Amino acid sequence: MRLTFLGATKTVTGSKFLISLGNKKILIDCGLFQGLKDLRQRNWTKFPIDPKTIDAIVLTHAHIDHTGYLPLLVKNGFKGKVYCSHATKDLCALLLPDSGYLQEEEAKYLNKNGYSKHTPALPLYTKEDAEKTLPLLQPLSFKKTYKLDEETYITLIPAGHILGATFVQFTHYDTSILFSGDLGRPEDIIMHAPTEIQSADYIVIESTYGNRLHNKSDPLDELSDIITRTIARSGTVVIPAFAVGRAQHMLYLLYLLKQAGRIPHVPIYVDSPMAKNATQLFVKYSELHRLSAELSQEVCKVAQYINTKEESQLLDLDLTPKIIVSASGMLEGGRVLHHIKTFAPDPNSTIVFTGYQAAGTRGADIISGKPEIKIFGVSVPIKAEIKVLSNMSAHADYNEILDWLSNFNSRPRKVFITHGEPEASQALKEKIEEKFKWQCLAPDYLHSEQLV
Repeated sequence: MRLTFLGATKTVTGSKFLISLGNKKILIDCGLFQGLKDLRQRNWTKFPIDPKTIDAIVLTHAHIDHTGYLPLLVKNGFKGKVYCSHATKDLCALLLPDSGYLQEEEAKYLNKNGYSKHTPALPLYTKEDAEKTLPLLQPLSFKKTYKLDEETYITLIPAGHILGATFVQFTHYDTSILFSGDLGRPEDIIMHAPTEIQSADYIVIESTYGNRLHNKSDPLDELSDIITRTIARSGTVVIPAFAVGRAQHMLYLLYLLKQAGRIPHVPIYVDSPMAKNATQLFVKYSELHRLSAELSQEVCKVAQYINTKEESQLLDLDLTPKIIVSASGMLEGGRVLHHIKTFAPDPNSTIVFTGYQAAGTRGADIISGKPEIKIFGVSVPIKAEIKVLSNMSAHADYNEILDWLSNFNSRPRKVFITHGEPEASQALKEKIEEKFKWQCLAPDYLHSEQLV
C-alpha cells in the first residue's frame, strides 16, 4: 500500500491523497488549490495520474478545497464512485455547480473588460461540468463499515467542523489509515465535538492552526461591539463567510444578539442563494448539530435572503446602515467581491473576517494591512475598519488537536502533517513529537511513501 500526497502539503488547500493498492487507486478528497498563484496554477496543469485509472474517491467534507477539483477530474475521464456522507452529497449539489458558475462568470467578466492576459479567459470547468459530476456521488451512513473490495474497507466517522464532515478510516488487510479531513472543535457553538478515535496505524492530520491557539474571547461580545459601533456612524457591516458552515454560524450569532437586544435594529441580508439553501440543510440534518430543527428554522428567519443579481446590486446602492453576510469567505469569488468593492473604501463601514484566510487570498491581504487590493482588475482602497473575530474558527487549534490525539491508546506507526502553511505544519509536527514521541512527517507535494 502506497500513499501519495497530491495536495494540502504545506498549504491549506488542494486536499488530495492517493492510496495505491497494486493496480487499484483510491483518492481521499479532491480539492481545488486556492490562494497563491503558483498553487492555483496546479489546478491548470496536467493531473499527476490519469483520472481514468482512479477507481474511487472518498470525500471528508464538502468545502471546495476538498471537493472542487472533482468536476475537472470527471471531465478528464474519471468514471468511478465518489463516496461521502449524506449531508456532504447534498452540500456538493450546491457547492460544485456554484463553483463552475462563478468561474464562468469571472471568465465572462474578464473577457468583457479585457482584464485577462489570456484570449479568451476560460473557466477551469463550467456549471454543466459540475452537474455531470453529481450522479457519481454515493452517500454512506456514519459509523458503518463498507467493503470496497475483498481486502479493503472504509468507515466514515463524524468529525465536527461542518455539516456532514467525516474522518475516513481506510483499512486494507490489517493496516489502517485515518484521514482527519478538517478537525472540528470540541466546544463549537453549533457542531458536535469530533468523535474520539482510539487507534490507527497511520494518521493523516490537518494543521491549519498547528502553530496557534484560538482566543478565548466571546464572539457574541466582539460582534455586538463591532455592529453597534459601525451602525452608530451610519456604516455597513460586510461579513465575508463561507456559504457552508460559517454563514450558518453567523446567522445563529446574529439571532442570539437580536433576541437579547444587543444590536441595533437594522436589516440583515444573506447575499448568497447557496448559503440560503445550505441553511435549509441545517434543518434537514438537525441530528448532526446542536440546534433543534425548530431553532434552526427560527435562525433562518433572522435575515432577508437575496436571490437575484439585481437585488444584490441594489444593496450596494443603498447607503443606509445594514449587515451583509456574503460568500466567499476568503474573497476569492462570489457576490461579496462587489460589496467589498463598494464598502471597503468607506471609513464608516466595517469588514468582519470570521475564518482562516489562506496565503495569497484577498482576505489575507486585507488582514495583513495592505492599503488596496485588486478586484476585477481594479485597485480598491481599503479604508473601512477591518476586524477579525478571534474565536470563530471551525478548525481545532493545536491544543485541541493534541487533546484529540490523546484519545489514541496505541502508538501509530507514523503521523503525516498536512493542510497547513509551512510554519503551522512544522510547529504541529514538533508538538506531537514532543508530547507523544510519535514519528511525524510534514510531506512535500507529490511525496510518496510505502506503508507497511
